[in-house]
Amino acid sequence: MSGAMQDWTMRVTAVLDHAAREAGQREIVTRWADGSETRTNWIGIRRDALKMAQALIALGVKEGDRVASLAMNHSRHLVSWYGVAGMGGVLHTINPRLFDDQLEYIANHAEDRVLIYDAAFQSIVDRMKPLWPSIEHYICFDNGEFEAWIGQQDGDFEWVEGSERDPCMLCYTSGTTGNPKGVLYEHRSTVLHAIAGLQPSAFNFSPSSVMLPVVPMFHAASWGLPYSGAMAGIKFVFSAVNDPAILDELMKREGVTDSAGVPTVWLAHFQYCDAQGIDLPALKAATIGGSAAPKFMIERLMKNGTRVQHAWGMTETSPIGTVGGPTWDWEHLSFDEKVAKTAMQGRPVFGVELRIVDLDDMSTALPRNGTTSGALQIRGPWVIKRYFKAEQDATTADGWFDTGDVAIIHPDGTLQLTDRTKDVIKSGGEWISSVELENAAVGHPSVAEAACIGMYHPKWDERPVLFVVKKEGAALSASDVIDHLKPLIAKWWLPDAIEFVDDIPHTATGKISKKDLRERFSDYRLAE
Repeated sequence: MSGAMQDWTMRVTAVLDHAAREAGQREIVTRWADGSETRTNWIGIRRDALKMAQALIALGVKEGDRVASLAMNHSRHLVSWYGVAGMGGVLHTINPRLFDDQLEYIANHAEDRVLIYDAAFQSIVDRMKPLWPSIEHYICFDNGEFEAWIGQQDGDFEWVEGSERDPCMLCYTSGTTGNPKGVLYEHRSTVLHAIAGLQPSAFNFSPSSVMLPVVPMFHAASWGLPYSGAMAGIKFVFSAVNDPAILDELMKREGVTDSAGVPTVWLAHFQYCDAQGIDLPALKAATIGGSAAPKFMIERLMKNGTRVQHAWGMTETSPIGTVGGPTWDWEHLSFDEKVAKTAMQGRPVFGVELRIVDLDDMSTALPRNGTTSGALQIRGPWVIKRYFKAEQDATTADGWFDTGDVAIIHPDGTLQLTDRTKDVIKSGGEWISSVELENAAVGHPSVAEAACIGMYHPKWDERPVLFVVKKEGAALSASDVIDHLKPLIAKWWLPDAIEFVDDIPHTATGKISKKDLRERFSDYRLAE
């Protein structure tokens, strides 16, 4: 017996159709790198996406071909998200912050045929062109080139139909170990992910929402915001540059209610407002992801009347895995309890499942008791099954993907990340969290940054060594750091050494590179 409901293919172009039909006049505002501004709306985005689909076909682009973008956040980039998918192609968003060898690898691995880019990245394009043999066409988003290109078309076009299992977007991981890996999103997985983003426990969009996303559109599908926002028919405010003065002015002038970005974005905004002696924007909600937000940041935003939504995810999860919002007992919690809960990574949205397993026996599931830590695994309809062009699945036989994170899951489902599996330190058969040590260290007023790695020890196998960058002009000793850590962590977690360094290496996406730190100090030896 089959069901009696209509069949409806989930394609991302239907999302744009809905936005243009039901919220067509809702504005899309862009502040460009040259200081100019443009305004369009969802009707205009759909019109230009139809023209772009036609223009790509005129170039000879076929269904399934990869079209790359090298661009920041703006309305033309938004057009490309739908225009490429609308002709059956796959949009490959390239991160301009990657190193040249990574840029060379991913464009060639993806076999991109077209690159559409911001003029700000012209130097990258000029440098990489000889190394990208598969790219046949280069089109600049700026200087009228993009409009002239799609302007040759009339927009009288029907979206290419196909299976909801067809791919629509390709994003590569940052490649902290080995080459970056491609994650190929489907129409179906993307639509389901966008619906999940609308849940009250996630982005909680309504038609009155005004979103300024600082998370770049080239990073992990911009956390799915361009799709969820279209579903809700919200107003978008884009800035092609992430200067805090510009962001602050846009937020206040355009009535921005929601924003999303990594912790460094909020820190820069705090510093700007403090220097100018002005108030923070009156945001209703701020989503923070990419890395853990320090408690002082959460406290300040909450005291400003902003709902702080700590989120966790990764390129392989489209990326929403968990989002933190008010829990059922929120009104009964003290302010400090609310901050402590918000500092964790939130709870799974409907559509994904989480579990932790034993670090020494990955087949053994561990309890969700708020104290036991283990390797974090995830599964769901927008979680990767296999990397692009890989021959083997990236999941277990029953669908679990190993995230590489170490975590605790609380009885109410709240996720608390404690480390990365490759960074956790095993000392005398017990596990030490390098991340918790780092977070405790940066709480010292004279510490600018800290990174902890395990070093070989003849008795304990590994012991923690903490590398510290002092704040400019600060007087700080190793004993000062140890004294600061003593009341915050277990005694046996205390580092065996504190090493002061001028800098700590980072990846192209701004995360601490433990791999490079280990290589830099490969000859380091602890005293026995």
